[in-house]
Amino acid sequence: MRFTTRLCALLLGAGLLGQAQAADKVYTVGTDATFAPFEMLNEKREVVGFDAELMHALAARAGIKIKLVNTPWEGLFAGLNNGERDIVAAAVTITPERKQSMDFSEPYFEAKQLLVVPAGSKVNSLAELKGKKVGVQTGTTGDTVAQKQFGKASPDIRRFENIVLALTELKDGGIAAVVADNGVVKNYLVNNPQHKFRTVEDPGFAKEYYGIAVKKGNKALLEKINKGLAAMRADGSYDKIYQKYFGK
Repeated sequence: MRFTTRLCALLLGAGLLGQAQAADKVYTVGTDATFAPFEMLNEKREVVGFDAELMHALAARAGIKIKLVNTPWEGLFAGLNNGERDIVAAAVTITPERKQSMDFSEPYFEAKQLLVVPAGSKVNSLAELKGKKVGVQTGTTGDTVAQKQFGKASPDIRRFENIVLALTELKDGGIAAVVADNGVVKNYLVNNPQHKFRTVEDPGFAKEYYGIAVKKGNKALLEKINKGLAAMRADGSYDKIYQKYFGK
């Protein structure tokens, strides 16, 4: 114990203790593993997917250590703000509202909302669903899009904990459509052709960009993340991971 205390004192005096602690720091990354192919759990209950691979590759190039922790979507941002999570990487769309309470990396993925309807549905736009039940994941940009169209308190907006639950409800006939991100929707349809869904691209849906979030004001960590992203784009590793999950 005396040796440890003395060693720490020597390191502190030499200005090395803080460096040693920083090198040992493991950043906790919150992610909602119900959003395939961006994040999901494998048979070992490990978080895998596009965002998971991206973060591991980014961390290696940024010189940081990370640990992915599966976290329900509704608790992701609260965990970031109270310090339980250092980073959020969960297909999070950068929005003006979110930028008020957290900081984002440079965009790393371009996305767009899609409507999912039964194959026999004649719906071709969100506006045509007025008076019908529409499913969204709570707190997502799909939820925001539906609120703008039908009103924040509309009883026709059905909110679900995750998109899989919403799509299951659509399959069972409890709702007329689902609004969700194109990447997760296309992945679900490819893996569940038996449900016979089709997608609708509403021209009113704007492009969205995903970012990696950190606590407001954490410029040092944000710089490391952006450094890692830039290195991935430069060495081709970003393209390699993207093509693995989404093709060329």
